[in-house]
Amino acid sequence: MLSGMPDPPAYRIAKLTNMTTLTNRPNTALLIIDVQNGVVESAHKRDSVIANIHVALDKARSAGVPVIWVQHSDSEMPIGSDAWQIVRELVPATGEERVEKTFRSSFVGTNLEELLAAAQVGHLVICGAETNNCVRHTSHAALEAGYDITLLADAHTTNGYTWNGHTIDPQNVIDEQNDNLGYYDLPGRVSRAVAAADLAF
Repeated sequence: MLSGMPDPPAYRIAKLTNMTTLTNRPNTALLIIDVQNGVVESAHKRDSVIANIHVALDKARSAGVPVIWVQHSDSEMPIGSDAWQIVRELVPATGEERVEKTFRSSFVGTNLEELLAAAQVGHLVICGAETNNCVRHTSHAALEAGYDITLLADAHTTNGYTWNGHTIDPQNVIDEQNDNLGYYDLPGRVSRAVAAADLAF
């Protein structure tokens, strides 16, 4: 039992008050993490997750909210390869920033913090893949740095696997991430989870 957790869906509010501890950061950005061919090809509920990301993307663009695309690269997804490309259903617009990373956190070894500071962003709306890897590490890094977080509860995904004698169910991973970040307060900043349809900028 998570102490202090309200009964769902009470915490799935649509719009957050910006409480960030970062100075002069009143703005929000949509961060789309690793929605790449090699990451989500066989991901849990791939098509519906991508459709929900599209809903959030359309809302962000309509509201003039900055959109930042994150792309991971490693030995299996070298930069420029088909596996590295963003899925065909989602097309970055001219002027939308891209961040290339090689670690699970989108903040490590990248210019993400500089982009967010320049845009005076203190609140991140996060979606993408994978839930238990780059989405999780980026979300916690952002909270620790002082950002407010809105996790799009139905717009992140992962892959199931069996390893070292245990099996991971992707829906359980997604549910656990939504529960943990769905109602989480730290001094001066908050994390919430909302459905893409309920998101308001």
